[in-house]
Amino acid sequence: MGPPVLAAAPDGGWGWLVALAVFLEAGLIFGVIRSFGVFFVEFLGHFGELAGRVSWVTSITIAILLFASPVGTALSTQYGARPVVMAGGFLSGLGLAPPPPPPPLTHLYLSIGLLSGFGGALVFAPSVATLARYFKRRRALATAVAFSGPGLCSLAFSPLFQFLVDSYGWRGGLMIVAGMTFHLMACGALLRPLALTEDLALAPAPQRSWLAKLSSLFGLALLSSRPFLTFAVSGLLMNLGYLVPFAHLVPHAREMGFDEYQAACLMSMTGATDLCGRLVAGWLDARRAFRLLHTLTLWTLLTGVTLLLVPFGHTYPTLMAIDLCYGFLAGAVVPLKFSCLVEIVGTGRILEATGLVHLLESFGALAGPPLSGFLRDVTGSYTVSFIASGTFLIVGGLVLFTVPNFCSCSTTSPPKQSGDPDDAGNLTRHNGDHPCDGKT
Repeated sequence: MGPPVLAAAPDGGWGWLVALAVFLEAGLIFGVIRSFGVFFVEFLGHFGELAGRVSWVTSITIAILLFASPVGTALSTQYGARPVVMAGGFLSGLGLAPPPPPPPLTHLYLSIGLLSGFGGALVFAPSVATLARYFKRRRALATAVAFSGPGLCSLAFSPLFQFLVDSYGWRGGLMIVAGMTFHLMACGALLRPLALTEDLALAPAPQRSWLAKLSSLFGLALLSSRPFLTFAVSGLLMNLGYLVPFAHLVPHAREMGFDEYQAACLMSMTGATDLCGRLVAGWLDARRAFRLLHTLTLWTLLTGVTLLLVPFGHTYPTLMAIDLCYGFLAGAVVPLKFSCLVEIVGTGRILEATGLVHLLESFGALAGPPLSGFLRDVTGSYTVSFIASGTFLIVGGLVLFTVPNFCSCSTTSPPKQSGDPDDAGNLTRHNGDHPCDGKT
């Protein structure tokens, strides 16, 4: 017997335990990735490779995590989020376990990049979609709280990873990090299924061909939605620059002459202000002072500006101040993106939409850090790398201006599918959700 069908999202209750699960998952996935700059420095020395080649370890991890997200959401549609997320947690921990010496750099591409990244894809997208289904009025607040995991974990992980490397070497430190990551399996156990009446309205009609079944399972009809595609292209451009500081801020600080613990402290403080930014973003949305899409655009543009300022941080206090601003602004971008995605496609399509938007964003995640590393190898410093990353974020923010009805208080519904109650392109209003409801 399945779970009882609810007329609307409970907006709390067990949803807060789901938020706790996503909080821990986000910390154990993205908190580790953000703090991986400590291991990046060790990889440079151990393998004797250029920064561009070593950057592929982090880049492949994030790219596979995003690229394989439709697989995670499709499997969750078929089998439920709980078993899929638990399986992904096992693969993530297994991929981070260090191989026997001496491993070639390509082995890390396959283990940390491919295996751990695929495990993360099975964990994150289904969990975020499950969280979105448990909340409506408090969705942005719950998402901000859940997504504060990377910021809080980054606060502790950067100095912790440096301590582990100093005490046990990069191989021993990586083994301990792998053990921590296996706790993703316990997080997956908290994802209780939830059935809503909206699911009945969106139930697909029987499909005759296997191609039609796959299209329905992966939500490919969303690719015909201009608002969705515009939003996804913006996310792709953002990812070209957004992820660069997590891979190269620590090496940049080391090149500036700061010691390893000063460099690690930069990422730690980024985590602290990242946490504040996410919570402030959730609080602002709860007050409904602005439309989510407008807030996301503003914070994205400001994040790009702070990255342009990183090369001007010639002293440690100046670099720390820029780093604190970056962490605060960048922290709000991720929860706002997911809340805006629900605004664009609706709760009933959020599972498929999350997978597809991650797929499209993966190309930016794959190219961003290696491009930054290549620019560093060519120029001899990270100055051009941070200027390029900031530019990508600004362009991504400007693309959001082209989302249909951007200047309106209305949102566009996804294209009509079998069972959808509205026609494609119809405008829907969130009654009482935005302060400008009823205005033209």
